[in-house]
Amino acid sequence: MTKKYTSTLTDAQWQIIENKLPEQMVTRKRKWTLRILFDAILYVLKNGCVWADIPCEFPPSGTVYYYFKTWRDNGLLECLSQELGGDYRELIGKNRSPSVGLIDSQSVKNTAVSGQSDCGYDGGKKIKGRKRHLLVDTLGLIIVAWVTSADWQDRDAGSWLFAKLYLNRFDFPRLKTFFADGGYRGKLVHFVKKCYQNLGWNLQIVKKPENINTFVVLPMRWIVERTNAWNDNYRRLSKDYERKTESSEAFLYLAQIRLLAIRCEKL
Repeated sequence: MTKKYTSTLTDAQWQIIENKLPEQMVTRKRKWTLRILFDAILYVLKNGCVWADIPCEFPPSGTVYYYFKTWRDNGLLECLSQELGGDYRELIGKNRSPSVGLIDSQSVKNTAVSGQSDCGYDGGKKIKGRKRHLLVDTLGLIIVAWVTSADWQDRDAGSWLFAKLYLNRFDFPRLKTFFADGGYRGKLVHFVKKCYQNLGWNLQIVKKPENINTFVVLPMRWIVERTNAWNDNYRRLSKDYERKTESSEAFLYLAQIRLLAIRCEKL
């Protein structure tokens, strides 16, 4: 492919990603290279087009979607996002495993396609669609992402978010302290203390100061909001266009993969 798009990876960025791929993926012979397949998927992420509208410079849309679906279902995109996150933390002088996690959610509108399943109404935000639940580190890098219908209460979804983190706990041995806003108060705090006490996990609620009715920047909570702002730069994430919530999560991890490849290239 000779034509370059704003989503196209540079040689250095692709090298960073390729070094983290399993050896059998890199050495296996295939008609289309892994690089052009990644570029095609990132084109969809950046420009928000449907799969059938992928430019002719890329492989057929059915082939591109097949690889996206495969990497989504086998956990490659999530694993790659976590691995690059650890590399970036080390490059800037931090421990590979974060010690603090921050939790928050974002409600986004859906479309006619995504509205066919897992869709709800967030009465607080007045949004019909889905809700992205993120657990990030202090740099704003995603540790765990989980997407539900928008009618899920934060504290209910939080228990599933911690359960998902529990499966990856060995990748984050230093992660002990978590901060969340008032939407997670109550039974979730007791749930974490009861179920994960042996791991030393502790959930703390950051409350808004009393008698203040104006907007104030609260400690720790703004970091997740910044991550949401990064994701909003990708048109595919401006709404939830996906039939399956697993695809929504995969695009969140893809956005971070591209972000980290760019940042690691500059260091």
